[in-house]
Amino acid sequence: MEKLTLALDWTPNANHIGFLVAKENGYYVELDLEVEILSPGADNYQVTPAKKVELGQANFALCPMESVLSYRTKKTAFPLKAIAAIFREDVSAIAVLESSGIKRPKELDGKVYASYKARYEDEIVKSMIKNDDGKGEIEISYPDKLGIWENLLTKKSDATWIFMNWEGVAAEGEGIRLNTFRMTDYDIPYSYSPVVVASEENISKNKTAYSKFLKATKRGFLQAAASPEEAATILKDQVAATDANIDLVASIKESALHFRNEEKWGVMETKNVQQYLDWIYSHNLESEKIEVEDLVTNELL
Repeated sequence: MEKLTLALDWTPNANHIGFLVAKENGYYVELDLEVEILSPGADNYQVTPAKKVELGQANFALCPMESVLSYRTKKTAFPLKAIAAIFREDVSAIAVLESSGIKRPKELDGKVYASYKARYEDEIVKSMIKNDDGKGEIEISYPDKLGIWENLLTKKSDATWIFMNWEGVAAEGEGIRLNTFRMTDYDIPYSYSPVVVASEENISKNKTAYSKFLKATKRGFLQAAASPEEAATILKDQVAATDANIDLVASIKESALHFRNEEKWGVMETKNVQQYLDWIYSHNLESEKIEVEDLVTNELL
């Protein structure tokens, strides 16, 4: 039995349902894998998921594509590589409370944005505002990552980045009205988030085991799409106390619309990644040129 560890990018939620279903239903064990799933809630995000891969604390992590590029181009570069995508389309958006009166990105000028402190995040948000004829002049705050949603609800910030299939569903269930702005509606390309990442060295050394991991994971996601009620029962025991009231079935159903694809689950289209890279370079957010093939691989799928 080979032991593998996955570091989640957030406390367990619908984005992770395939991993949780695969573990609970024994899909990993059937392929001689023992998989441990780490939640960032255990250390309150003291070590990021991708950093856990770099430090050898995890075989896999979930993170946005920008983290892969960031690790490849940081001062002491680390060969992080994406091996599968969870969603085919972007399910995230910048969100504000409807009661704020903010109806367009340009109206975020002069407002407070709660940031996750990702390398390119703040400049991406500023670019969205500029693309809506704003100045891109926002105040950036860096709250505790796991408390950012609450930060928005308590009006300590005016806007933040959310997953519509999780916080969006939570807001709807609680009668909280949001205005949301999707990046692609303001000419900012999507390049898969979250993605499953691993070190390039370990991908080469452990192709068989890593391929098995993705095979069982794909089965878990497809099973969740086929039986969202069953999947919700599994997720219920994993979610943080602050998420206890979310309609898990609704969240999983919404998520499944974007990953339910038996033929191409996990596949990252290189043209989409290239469009993202071209945008990053054209906006001078990164100077070191990286090839798409260095960032992503579909070979394990």
